[in-house]
Amino acid sequence: MSVSWWVWALLMLAIAAMLAVDLFLHRDNHVIGFREAATWSGIWIAAGLLFGVILWAWQGGDVAGTYFAGYLIEKALSIDNVFVFAMIFAYFGVPAAYQHKVLFWGVIGALVFRFVFIFVGAELLETFFWTAYLFGAFLILTAYKMAFRHGEQTPPDRNPVVRLVRRLVPTDPAYHGDRFFTRVDGRRVATLLFVVLIAVETTDLIFAIDSVAAILAITTSTFIVWTANAFAILGLRSLYFCLAGLLRRFVHLHYGLAVLLAFAGVKLILSETPVGKLPIPVTLGVIVATIAVSIAWSLRSTSSRSETPEPAQLP
Repeated sequence: MSVSWWVWALLMLAIAAMLAVDLFLHRDNHVIGFREAATWSGIWIAAGLLFGVILWAWQGGDVAGTYFAGYLIEKALSIDNVFVFAMIFAYFGVPAAYQHKVLFWGVIGALVFRFVFIFVGAELLETFFWTAYLFGAFLILTAYKMAFRHGEQTPPDRNPVVRLVRRLVPTDPAYHGDRFFTRVDGRRVATLLFVVLIAVETTDLIFAIDSVAAILAITTSTFIVWTANAFAILGLRSLYFCLAGLLRRFVHLHYGLAVLLAFAGVKLILSETPVGKLPIPVTLGVIVATIAVSIAWSLRSTSSRSETPEPAQLP
């Protein structure tokens, strides 16, 4: 799929405008409640679906179907991001009022990482056919780890990048409002909120590798891969505040995500064999069915619990 430069320019301007609106509406660092988060989640999902409809009218059903398949798998994988973000915020005791700012800049970093990975990954797959086998094997290995080693989490302060930043950048081990940098005794230092941002960014860097590899199994069209990633990531902040108090209900979701990653890995490997690429309707069906079954299984397993959703402030 060939796209003119001005289409890319319009897309980037639209994404920048949406981010600017989001930043303006949350400039007061207020605590985001469930109702507000649900409203914004609906808006972001509607934007993602609307873009798919535009693609349908512009490029036809096959292209739109490919986009929707990529969007769904990215949206599903982003739920696992939410689990890790919740752990990071709880570990560092991030006040609820400042969590949105960290996630906002985290999303900016996520978009940049994915933009780079998408173009590099797509170029590798187009140039060297054997990279499909490497990416496929990587996704299958990641699926295994997600299914059977999902509970093994490294404490955020042991993140090598976080430790390096703390060593190289003078850091004050406290929060100073919503500031990433401040002055202490006349010296400019990073705040604990900056350390949290680094932890979020480096964690998302790892997720970016998985998610980009997964969607490249569906298509190597950089425009489709980028737009599916972008619209899925734009709603990540609202998704976090929607699900933060409900995460313990999704006890089996990681199995579904593992199935999706393994499916993407097998699909990528098969694309370089006589079998070829699987039809998009099959891909969409597997994605929807896997997500639905894993969520239903999780909710059924936890239905006997009398807990009510907790507020988004986890610490």
